[in-house]
This record gives sequence, C-alpha cells and structure tokens, in this order.
Amino acid sequence: MIPFNRLNRLRLIALLLWALPVAALLPLGAFWLWQTGTLYVWLAAMLLCSAAGYGLQYWLLRKNRRLLADVDTAPDPCWPPRADGAWAAVERLAEDANPEDWPLHDGGRLWALGRNTLDTVARYYHPTEEQPLLELTVPHTLLIIERASRDLRIMVTAHIPLSHRLTIGDLARAWRWKDAAERLVNLYRAGRLVVNPLDALLSEAWGHLRGQAYGQAWGETQRWLLREYVRKVGYYAIELYSGRLTLSDEAPEATRTPASQQDMTQAAKSDSGTDEPLRITVMGRANAGKSSLINALFGKLTAATDVLPDTTPGLQPYRLAREGLTAALILDTPGCDADAFNEKTLWKAAMASDLILWVCAAHRPDRQPDRSCLDGLRAGLSANLEHRSPPLLVVVSHIDQLRPHREWQPPYDLLHPQSAKATHIRAAIEVIADDLAVPVASVIPVCLAEGRVYNIDDALWAAILARQDEAGKVRFLRCLEQRKRDENWTLLRQQLTNAGRWLLKLPERTLR
Repeated sequence: MIPFNRLNRLRLIALLLWALPVAALLPLGAFWLWQTGTLYVWLAAMLLCSAAGYGLQYWLLRKNRRLLADVDTAPDPCWPPRADGAWAAVERLAEDANPEDWPLHDGGRLWALGRNTLDTVARYYHPTEEQPLLELTVPHTLLIIERASRDLRIMVTAHIPLSHRLTIGDLARAWRWKDAAERLVNLYRAGRLVVNPLDALLSEAWGHLRGQAYGQAWGETQRWLLREYVRKVGYYAIELYSGRLTLSDEAPEATRTPASQQDMTQAAKSDSGTDEPLRITVMGRANAGKSSLINALFGKLTAATDVLPDTTPGLQPYRLAREGLTAALILDTPGCDADAFNEKTLWKAAMASDLILWVCAAHRPDRQPDRSCLDGLRAGLSANLEHRSPPLLVVVSHIDQLRPHREWQPPYDLLHPQSAKATHIRAAIEVIADDLAVPVASVIPVCLAEGRVYNIDDALWAAILARQDEAGKVRFLRCLEQRKRDENWTLLRQQLTNAGRWLLKLPERTLR
C-alpha cells in the first residue's frame, strides 16, 4: 500500500495540467449545449443510452446465470432410490452457501465446507452414528476429494473467463492493492465533482448502476462456484455410499455377472459376449400363459406348454434377440400358485430381474392370488433402497375368450371401441389394472392362442422397448453390486500378498 504523502507532488501537478484541457471540454460542452437549447435533449439521450446499457447488462447477467445453471451438477439417474434424500440434503446445503460465510480465498473455510458436505451425506446414510464421517475409509475419502477437484477444475477452466491466466498470486496482490486503489479513485471522484458537478453526478449514478451489475455478476459467479463445490463433493459422496464409486480408475459399466454367464451358456450353448444381458422374468399363476408368451415373443416354439397344472419345474433361461433390444435373457418361472412354486427362488429371480412381465388371464375373475404375490414382491423390492425396482408390465392373456366368445376379428381399437368385444377387452384392462394396483398404461392385452397371436409385435414389444432405459438402470446397479464384491476380494488378495512379501523380507531387513 502506497501512502498519498509519498507521491511526487510535482508529477501530480504535471499530470493535472496535462488533463485540465481535456477535463475542460466537459463543462464547456455542457455550456454550449445549454446555449443551443439542446442540453435537455442530450440529457435525455444519455439517460436512454444508460438505461439501454443497464438493460443489456442485466440481460447478459441473466444469460450467464442460465449458462451456469445449464452446467450445474445434477443427480445421476442411475442412483438407487435411497440417494434421492441424500441429494436433497446436499442441495439444501448448496443453496445456503454464500460467499460472505465461505470466502473463496480462505482455503481453511473451503475445507470446512467440504467436510460439512461429507458429514451431511454420511449422516443421512448412518443416522445412528455419533460421528458418521468416520465411517468413510481413507482411500474413499481421498478419492472423493480427488474426483470433486478434478471436475471443478474442468468446469472453472471451461466457464470462467481468464481462469487459466490468473494466478493465486495475482488475486492476492489485487486484494492487497484494493484499499490504495479505492483511495485514489475517491480522490479522482472528488476532483471531478468540483470541476463539473452535473457530469460527475450523472457519472456517479451510471457508475453505481454499472458497479452494481458487475458486483452482482461477480457475486453470482462466487455463489455458483461455492454451490458447485458442495454439489461435486456431495455427488461423489453419494456415489460412494450408493456403491457406484469404486477405487479403480475404470469407468463403471455393466459387465457380465457369473449368474448371467451361466444362464447365457445354458440358453445359447455357445456365447462369447461380455456384456450383461437384460434379465426379463416372466411371472404369474399357473396356466396363465407364461410359456405361451415366451413362444409368442420368439415367434416359434421355445418353452414347453401343456394343459397340465404346470410344466416349468424351475427357472428356465432363453436367449432373446430383437431389433432395437440389447442382449437379453428371458426367464420362465413356475406359477406362483403351483406345486413347484418356491417363494425363495421366485424372490431371488425378482431381485435379479431388470424387467418383470406378469401374465394374468383375462377370463379368470379370481385375481387375489396375483395381487397377494405382486404386493409381496413390490413391498420387498421397494424396501431395498440400494436397488431400483424393475419396471413391471402386466400382460393380459386369453382376451379372445372374453364375450362374445365366438367373435374374433382383430385389430381392436381400445381407445374408441366400436364392437362389443373391444368394449369388454377395454373393461377387462381397467378392472385388472385396479385389481393389481398398476397403471392402465402398463397393462397390455394379448392373445397367445395358436393361429390367433395378437398384439405381441406392436403393443407389447413397444412397451418393452419403451422401458428398456429404465431396465438398463436397474441392470447397472445390479452389476455394480457384483463389481464391488469382486473389487473387495481383489484388493484383499493384493493387500495380503503384499503384506506377506513384506513379512518375508522383514528378517533380512532386520539383519541389515
């Protein structure tokens, strides 16, 4: 900081003498405008230009705010349901982060803000622990800081002008010269007020508006940086607790699990793929048409069908290929009311499913067993907050047996039914949707009788493909859980091996 009394007064006088003719133009120009009667016109024009400039700056500020909002960190759609509450807590913490409380130039305060974010997420996942932050492992804590810093560096470099040129030293020096610069500026403003009061007042007003706009823009940038910092730290903390953050640098992907490898080998006999297939499980009561549905999806006889109470002794995998569908396995199951039914096996199949097709016969009025089994599956799936519940489609079979029994002239317009058959099919769909507590849009009527296959290639396949993305998210979390288990065993073997080598060399090191 340079005191004013150390300035060379002669140099200052020389500078003022040099600037005096230029400064004299301002009062002389105002006097000439007053003489010609155009002073008020000039004032009005200046006010209009100032208002237009302020409006343009305000528009640019809003535009920049929208641009910053577009690059805000958002929750990952592949997170399990439990992560929703944790992200809401992170968002509340980010909204409360202000530059006045957490200055960007104070590294200690920023570290405290990051620790508060980690503690917020940890407390959500470990509400009964006195110090939930201590539940994090050291490698994972370092990984969260590393990933958050990397992403924030990329975003600052891409969206903050001159961020790649300004150094920490530049900012520190500018902060030290702040008081001296403000003192000199105040001296200039006082002198300008003496020389030309009218112009000085107008300039002060315009400068205030401009400074307010720039100050608001800088404040918005600071707030955005703080909120992004909180969101990034919270994002990777949730990634860790939801099982998605692994210690390896490889990007998480849906790699094939041992169970799917076994099923694919059984279904396709020879399979060299490595991607995890979508697991589509067909469930329902005995003789509802589960195996017939699989045959209709394949367009050929694949699953055994019979009039016996049940012909499916256990889970039977089949390799399903269709244009627009990723690699998929479709699994046939015994009826939930059959003698071969095993509740534990069916529950495991539902937990390992990415999409469930529940087959319900349209001509059966007793749907309580379907509802009871579905309620049990839904309650168990929704209680597991670390997984996503697979999407559910209810396939209504035997619609050809609805009244009038002898009429069968598809296609039927169910939105605007024109015949008694279409009216009864639509009514059956609405009743089944209500009985099974599913949306009407998730109920697909089909006919699976030989020679009468209807609504498979259009409505059912369209519904399956429409839910492929949602099923893919379920598959991703399922594969990630397997990957975490594999990583734990790999790291444990590596650590034990390295520890054993160190112990073997310990006597040699001791002798040395």
